[in-house]
Amino acid sequence: MSKSYRGPIVCTIVAVAVAAAFGTAYAMRDKSASNTSITAVGSTALQPLVEAAGEEYAKDNLGTFINVQGGGTGTGLSQVSQGAVDIGNSDVFAEEKEGINAKKLVDHQVAVVGIAPLLNKKNGIKNLTTKQLTAVFTGKVTNWKEVGGNDQKIVIINRAAGSGTRATFEKWGLHGAQSIEAQEQDSSGMVRSIVATTPGAISYAAFGYIDNSVVAGSVNGIKPTKQNVVAGKYAIWSYEHVYTNGTPTKPVAQFLKYLTSKKIQSTLVPKLGYISIHDMKISRDVNGQVTKK
Repeated sequence: MSKSYRGPIVCTIVAVAVAAAFGTAYAMRDKSASNTSITAVGSTALQPLVEAAGEEYAKDNLGTFINVQGGGTGTGLSQVSQGAVDIGNSDVFAEEKEGINAKKLVDHQVAVVGIAPLLNKKNGIKNLTTKQLTAVFTGKVTNWKEVGGNDQKIVIINRAAGSGTRATFEKWGLHGAQSIEAQEQDSSGMVRSIVATTPGAISYAAFGYIDNSVVAGSVNGIKPTKQNVVAGKYAIWSYEHVYTNGTPTKPVAQFLKYLTSKKIQSTLVPKLGYISIHDMKISRDVNGQVTKK
């Protein structure tokens, strides 16, 4: 009799033991959860990378939540300076932003972003010289036929005044000239959508926002590509900065280390259209001084 019931009894004991083991493991895992929230605000050009990296990081660091918001570089730098957020995402050096006390901020460069002119396909334009690009955005040229395109009125779409993408584009694409007043958008994604559906439209956005709905214009015959940025041939680019107010806390420092890790720099960074900081063959300081590595 005992022999016939030995199997079920053993199975029951094993099942209880396994359940207890899993329960203990879950309890230990839950107990180790840090329940840490890190808030990053700012550049919409950098937002996709920080969001994606944050999601991957949270998988390996249970209880940690990376809350990423846009708003533009100006907003990010302002809020991190005030201590309102943990991280301020920026497309420009903090020293370049008026009203920001850069001395109390710590710069962590996590990637490089190229900025390309975006044109509507019906404009009939694929290349512009710096002089032509400047003439278009300063209003000296108002029809695409004046620069070799179709007979189509030029429609300028700008990023908001506090945008780091706009600052980078005006500094390196327009040689410091400022665009005329025009429609402004806070989101790079919305900029692309408007350009794609508006005949005559032109704007600018990070390489990661380039798709088949728009034309990514060459500048002085140089195509906006990673290879040309890395080699120093294409000038409209900037570092993607993650700023902290002073030395970051341990949880923030660990996340920033993850952002610059080989795993993220070799996978998410190129996948999302950014350029790894480890791939650059040149460096450029806040004054625009270029140095070969």
